Amino acid sequence: MPSFALLGAVQVTLIATITVITVALPAIQRDLGLTDQDLVFATSAYSLSFGGLLVLGGRLADLLGHRRVFVTGVAVFGAASLAAATATTLWVLVAARFAQGVGAALAAPSAMALLGAVYPDPARRTRALAVWGVLASIGASSGNVLSGLILSWVQWRWVFVAPAVVSAVIVLCSRLLPTGAARRAERLDLPGALLITAGLTAFIYGLGESDWLWIGLGAVVLVLFAVVQARSSRPLVPPALLASTRRLAALLAIGLTAASMATYFFVLALYFQKTLDYSPLRTSAAFLPPVLAVVFTAVVGGPAARRLGPGGLAATGLALGAVGMGLLSTLDAHSSYFGPLLAGVTLFPVGAGLTFSGATVWAVERTAPEEAGLVGGIVNTAMEVGPPLGLAVLVPLAATYAADHGGGAAADASGYGFAFGTAAVTLAVAAGLVLLQRATDSSRSRDTAGAGPADGPAGSATRH
Repeated sequence: MPSFALLGAVQVTLIATITVITVALPAIQRDLGLTDQDLVFATSAYSLSFGGLLVLGGRLADLLGHRRVFVTGVAVFGAASLAAATATTLWVLVAARFAQGVGAALAAPSAMALLGAVYPDPARRTRALAVWGVLASIGASSGNVLSGLILSWVQWRWVFVAPAVVSAVIVLCSRLLPTGAARRAERLDLPGALLITAGLTAFIYGLGESDWLWIGLGAVVLVLFAVVQARSSRPLVPPALLASTRRLAALLAIGLTAASMATYFFVLALYFQKTLDYSPLRTSAAFLPPVLAVVFTAVVGGPAARRLGPGGLAATGLALGAVGMGLLSTLDAHSSYFGPLLAGVTLFPVGAGLTFSGATVWAVERTAPEEAGLVGGIVNTAMEVGPPLGLAVLVPLAATYAADHGGGAAADASGYGFAFGTAAVTLAVAAGLVLLQRATDSSRSRDTAGAGPADGPAGSATRH
C-alpha cells in the first residue's frame, strides 16, 4: 500500500540518519578541521533532540492531528538535512543535526500513529506493526552500508542530501496519507512537557558522555516528572499507559535490543577497520548480510507474529539475538569473516528485527486512537534511550577488559568479545522475563474468560 510505503520510508530514513554519519566522521573531521570532541557533538546532537522530544512530539500529534504533525516533522527534518549538507563550521553542523532530531521527534510517533488509520482492521494492523518493528533494524543496518557506498564515490555531504531528497518526496506525496485521529481541543500539559524533555535530554546526554552528574540530574528530573503527572488532572503521560506490565516488558525488550544493536554496529565498525584493517567500502560490504537478513525478517515478521503472538515473537527474537551475540563473543584478532563471525553478524540483526516486531505490537496493543501518537513516542523513546545506554556501559567495559589484558590488537579483540558476551547474557535474561510476562498474560486471559460476562465492564477498564 502506498501509504505504508511512505510511512515506512520515513521510519527507515530517521533511523538510518543515526548511523549514516558514522563512517563519514573521519572525512567530516578533515574537511571542517574538527577535534574528536567536536565529532561527539556533531554525532550526539541528533540523538539528543530526537530522544528528548519524542514523548512531546507524540502528544502534539494527538492534539494537533497526526498527518499535520507528521508532514511538519518531515519538512523540518528535510530542511535541516540540507543545512547539514552545506555546513562549513562545527556549530552550523551541530545546529542542523539538532534540528534534524526535532523534525524526527515530530515525524516518528506521528507516522506510527497513522498506521491505525491506514489499517483500521485489527488483524491487518497487527501485521503492519510487526513489519514496522523491523524497519528500525533495516534503517540502522542500511545507514552503515549506504554511507560507505556514498563515500566511495562522492563527498560526505551527500550522506545528508539523501535524507533531504526522501523528505521532499514524502511531503509532496503526503496527500496520499489519511488524516488520522481528529484534532483535540485540549490543553497541553506544559510543565510535564518541559520536565520530560529536560529529563530525557539530560539523561541521554549523560549516557552518551558517561557523565554521572548529567545521568543523575536527568533521573531526578524524570522522577519529578512522574510526581507531577500523578497529581495532574490532565497529565502529558496518563499513568495507566505505563501501569501495564505487558507494555513495560515490551519497552524493556525494545530498549535492551536497541542498546545491543548500537554496541554491535559501533564495536564491529572498530573491529573491522582497526583490528582487521578493512577499508570503509569493505566495512560496508561486511554489514551487507545483516541488511539482507533483516529484509527477510520483515517478510516473515507478520506471519510469525500471528503464529507465536507478539510476546512469543519478542522472546524468540531476544533468544536469537543472544545466540548471535554469543557467536560474536568468540572473535579474536585473527578471526576469519566466513565462520562464527559471519554467523553472529547475520543472526543478531535477525533476532533484533523479530524482537522489535513482537515488542512493538505488544506495546501498541489496546491503545486508544487518541493516544496512538503518545504511545508511538514512548516506543520510539525506548529505542532512542537504548543506544546511548548500551554504548555507555558496554564500550567502557570492553576497553577496561582490554586494558586489564595488556592492550594491543589481541586484547582489544578480546575486549570486544567480552562486551558481546555481556550483551548475550543480558538478552537471554530479557527473553526469560518476556516469557514470564507472556505466561502471566495467558493466565489472566484464562481467568477472565472463566469469570464470565459479569467481568466484562471491569475488563474494559484495563485497556492499557
